[in-house]
Amino acid sequence: MTDSPLPRPAPHEQHPDAPHEPAETRWLTPHELRTWVRLAAVVELLPGVLDTQLQRDAGLTHFEYFTLAMLSEAPDRTLRMTALASRTNATLPRLSHVVSRLEARGFVRREPCAQDRRATNAVLTEAGWDKVVATAPGHVATVREHVVDALTPEQVGQLGDITAALLTRLDPEGRMAALGYAAEGTPA
Repeated sequence: MTDSPLPRPAPHEQHPDAPHEPAETRWLTPHELRTWVRLAAVVELLPGVLDTQLQRDAGLTHFEYFTLAMLSEAPDRTLRMTALASRTNATLPRLSHVVSRLEARGFVRREPCAQDRRATNAVLTEAGWDKVVATAPGHVATVREHVVDALTPEQVGQLGDITAALLTRLDPEGRMAALGYAAEGTPA
């Protein structure tokens, strides 16, 4: 008998082209399955909550705001595109597309990197800075309402530990900057 409440067909009921289940499959226990389903729901629902508030109040997607916010925290409000991709947990093509949209709105400009002419920097403009400053309070209020204030201080610490553990599996090479974010002197 399996620990998972998910039904599995008997071997004679499986489609002949279906992959055979490895003998060592570790099915989720009811507790693990409940936890996984809840995490999946958060992963699906939270981006919509963040996007809705930012679209309504600032005309930005969450990723656009996050890009502006990461630039606002960088020295001289400037980052190489590759570093910005890492800080925003994005691929370079996705980031380039978003930076193009932000450039069209006057929030960001691209310029050659003085240290490496092959690289391109993204620079937050004054209009971009003003947008971040105006947008941040509403975004922080949304994050507080839907995540931080729903938890006790102990749970916030636990969530930090849990997300760090997950990130070490999801990004074992540390290409994305999320694990080192607070370690870089940014408020934890």
